[in-house]
Amino acid sequence: MIQIKRALISVSDKSGLVEFARFLDKNGVEIISTGGTLKLLKDNGIKTIAIDDYTGFPEILDGRVKTLHPKVHGGLLGVISNPAHKQKMDELGIPKIDLVVVNLYPFLKTVSQPGVKLEEAIENIDIGGPSMIRSAAKNYKHTLVLTDPNDYPEVQTLISSDGISEEVAAGYMRKAFSHTAMYDTAISSWFNRQAGDAFPDVLNLSFLKKQKLRYGENPHQAAAFYEPLFVKSDFSPLQGKELSFNNMLDFDAAFHISSLLPENTVCIIKHLNPCGIAYADDPLEAFRLARRTDPISAFGGVIGIKGKVNGELANVITENFVEGVIAQKFTPDALEIFSKKPNIRLIEIEDFKEALDELDLRPIHHGLLIQDRDYTTITEADLKVVTKKQPSAEDIRGLMFAWSCVRFIKSNAIVYTEENATLGIGAGQMSRVDSVQLGANKALNVGLSVVGSYVASDAFFPFRDGIDALAKAGAKAIIQPGGSVRDPEVIQAADEHGLIMVFTGMRHFRH
Repeated sequence: MIQIKRALISVSDKSGLVEFARFLDKNGVEIISTGGTLKLLKDNGIKTIAIDDYTGFPEILDGRVKTLHPKVHGGLLGVISNPAHKQKMDELGIPKIDLVVVNLYPFLKTVSQPGVKLEEAIENIDIGGPSMIRSAAKNYKHTLVLTDPNDYPEVQTLISSDGISEEVAAGYMRKAFSHTAMYDTAISSWFNRQAGDAFPDVLNLSFLKKQKLRYGENPHQAAAFYEPLFVKSDFSPLQGKELSFNNMLDFDAAFHISSLLPENTVCIIKHLNPCGIAYADDPLEAFRLARRTDPISAFGGVIGIKGKVNGELANVITENFVEGVIAQKFTPDALEIFSKKPNIRLIEIEDFKEALDELDLRPIHHGLLIQDRDYTTITEADLKVVTKKQPSAEDIRGLMFAWSCVRFIKSNAIVYTEENATLGIGAGQMSRVDSVQLGANKALNVGLSVVGSYVASDAFFPFRDGIDALAKAGAKAIIQPGGSVRDPEVIQAADEHGLIMVFTGMRHFRH
C-alpha cells in the first residue's frame, strides 16, 4: 500500500485543486509546488513548499527548468523497498515523494486557436511535467501519479481509508502513460501538419474515447467511438437511443455526402449506401425528392441534411421509421416533434465543412491504410465532350449533379438522376452492366422513369455493353472517367444511340 506523506503538485488545469490540496494538507501531507500552482495554494491558505526551496536550486530560463532536479526525480523513482535505493536516498538527503499531481501545458488547446504563432506553440511544450509523470508512473508501486482532476475525489476516499493499493496505482499509471503519449502525439502531429507532411515516416495517432456504443456490427461485438485530437466535430446525439457501430457508419456517410453537396441537400443512407440524394430550394422539397428514389430502402435509414430542419420537415420525416437525422440545425418546433419519437437519434453539427477530416483511415488485419479523402471536385471546364451530340447548359448541370453523387456509391456504381435528384442507384455490383440494370430497375420499381436521365459511372466502361444497356433504359447523357483501351468502341456505341457522353479524367472508386 502507498501511504501518502509527501506530494508534488504542478498543474495547468487547476479544476478542483484547492479542495484536493486542502484535504491533503489537513491529513498531514507535505505539499511541494511550483509557479502558478504554488501561488494559488498559498493564496488559499494551504501550507506549500516552493520547488526552489525544496531543491535548493532556483527556477531558471523563464521557468523552463524548475523540476528537472535529482531531488525531485530521485524522490519519485526511489524504490523504498530496495535497501540500496533507501541508503542512497538517505545519503543524498532525498526524501520520498509519494504522490505527484501533474497535468501538462495546454499545447493542444493553444495550437487549436486560429493564427497561433510557432513561438507560442513551442512555449507550450511541457518538459518537466511529462518527465515527472513518467518517473512516477514507472515507479507506480511506490509513487501515485494523478493527471486528471476527475480522479481527486476517489483518491481522497482511498487516502481516508487504508491507502493506495498497487492495483489502484497501476490503473493511474496506465492513465498517466496514455496522457503523455497523447501529449507527444499532439506535438508531433501539429509539427507534421505545419510542414504539410500528411504521411510521415512514423505516424503517431491518438484518439479520445467519446462514447461507448450499443454494440459493433453485430450484437455480439463490443464497440466504442474514438475521435482524433485535431477534429472539431461533435457526434453527440441531442436525443435518441445509444448509438451502435453501424449507426455511426451511416451517420458518417450521411454527414459526408451532405457536406460536399449544395445547400439544402438531403441524402438518405442505408447500410452505408445512399438510397436517395437531392437538393432543392428548401430541405423539405429535397427530402421528398430523395425519399422517392427508393422509399422502401429509406425505411429505417439515416438522413443527412445540409440545412435547417423545421417543424414541417420533422413531421414529414417522422411519418415513417428512421434511425436518425444529422443536420446543421434543428429548430425548437422540430425538436418538440422529434421528442415524441424519443428513439430517433438526432445529431446537430452547425458547420459541416468545418468538421470534415482530410484523411481516410482504414484498418486491415495487420496494419492501417491511410489515404486522402475523396474530396477533390471537378468543374465544367474539366469536362471533355467525346460524342457528336453536344450537351446543353441544363445537361451539364444534370451531369455534374450525377457525378457529385456517384462518388458516394459503392463500386461498381451507376446512378441515374434528374438535374437535382437521383432516380435510380445501382451499387456494389461485381459487373458494371449489372449496376446499370439494377439502377434502372430500382427506378422502375417505384414508378420513376429514367428516360431522358443523366447517368454517372464511377469508373470507365470496359465494353460497349454498358452503353447499350443505358440506351435501352432511355438515358440521355453519360458522365464517366474515360481511360479504357476500348474508349473508341464505347464512344461509337454512344454515337450510334444518339447519346451525350462526357469524360472527366477522374475515377471515383469507393471500396
